[in-house]
Amino acid sequence: MNFTITEKNELFLRKINNYMFIILLLMVACFFTWSENVNITRGIKIVGRMGVLISSILVYKKIINYGAVNTMGYKNSFSPLFYIFYLFLGFMSFMWSTDPGFSALQWFMTFQSFVFAYFFIKSLKTLDTFYPGHTIRLYHLLGNTVFILQLIFAVGLWVNPEVFFRLTNGGEEARLGGTIMNPNELGMLAGVGVACLIFDLYRFKNKAWTIIKILVIFYALYMTGSRSSLIGALLIIFFHINQTKNKGLKLTIIGGVLLVMPIAINQIILKGGDEKRMEEILTLTGRLPFWHALITEGLPREPLLGFGYMRIDYKDFFQSVHTYPGKMTHNTFMQVLMNLGFIGLTIALFQVYFTLRAFFTENKETTLMLIGILIPILINSFTEFGIFGESNYGILFYQLIIFSVSFKNRMHITPIQKLHLKKRRPEAFA
Repeated sequence: MNFTITEKNELFLRKINNYMFIILLLMVACFFTWSENVNITRGIKIVGRMGVLISSILVYKKIINYGAVNTMGYKNSFSPLFYIFYLFLGFMSFMWSTDPGFSALQWFMTFQSFVFAYFFIKSLKTLDTFYPGHTIRLYHLLGNTVFILQLIFAVGLWVNPEVFFRLTNGGEEARLGGTIMNPNELGMLAGVGVACLIFDLYRFKNKAWTIIKILVIFYALYMTGSRSSLIGALLIIFFHINQTKNKGLKLTIIGGVLLVMPIAINQIILKGGDEKRMEEILTLTGRLPFWHALITEGLPREPLLGFGYMRIDYKDFFQSVHTYPGKMTHNTFMQVLMNLGFIGLTIALFQVYFTLRAFFTENKETTLMLIGILIPILINSFTEFGIFGESNYGILFYQLIIFSVSFKNRMHITPIQKLHLKKRRPEAFA
């Protein structure tokens, strides 16, 4: 069989590319709090995400019906398998959770994005098999998704700063995000966008539009004031500098970084350099004493199975004499430890290990893309919600990574599937 891309197929692929971009954009947008009205927010997060989930299934079915069959098998199966173990333990924890309703809500949102990621990546892998040479790429879809969302915030901070800015440190500091999104999470999203769009610099001859997109994202990142996200973005850039063999591109990137780095470090990381700011850095803005209290005071109460999925204490907030009250741990691995105990943490660590190991079974482009996406979400995982925390788009991105290393083409077509292909794509049998 010769699966060539005809003119008719190219039109179909353009439509699929647009569909996949729209549903990915809507899926990520559903994690934002676009309205102060609780009912509207719930409608977006529940009804909207269910609609997008169904759309991802329909896109996959559309690809199959047009001229493909399901020949996908599995490889690196320990990565998705341990994630399923983690979800299963989280589901079972409803029985001992200190707030079963909250645990169930968080679990179902995570499971929902897991199913979405499954069909989204399966669609891409099916296209790889039956439309070799197609130009639909995960990094392009995700990079453009981030650009559109960051552009909304970049424009919003000028049009309506009261909504798009969040005042912190007693009103002394204004950070991009407002009530819509946590500034650190918005910064992490920017890092993912940079990681993805850099691949468009490699792919497209005309780089001007891609550079503009990256600059807009960097501007939004700068305005979030997120230290960890800035570090993640710089790591991504240096990672790509190390990968490229184009000396001119290397010098251009290094020159640009050297120009902006002093300003970025002073304004975002040091923020003036006074003693208070330095103390914040040394204690990770109070997280270190909070983590110490969690381990020494909270964990001994429920060490094996924790307090239930996304619960870190018997009450809604963990409170220690020497720390601030917290509903989440600001560290994704600490979060697993508190809500699912040492058993849950062991499963999560094995899952991450098998996912990282699977990277090196992929082709070079896929490996570099996955590492680039992982850098900002893993850095975010050490200081915020992260890949095993309360529902956030970092979890979705990690689930996309998991399935990106889990599918393989079985290269076996049944007689019934062959008849389907003959009917839909007779040119392949000519």
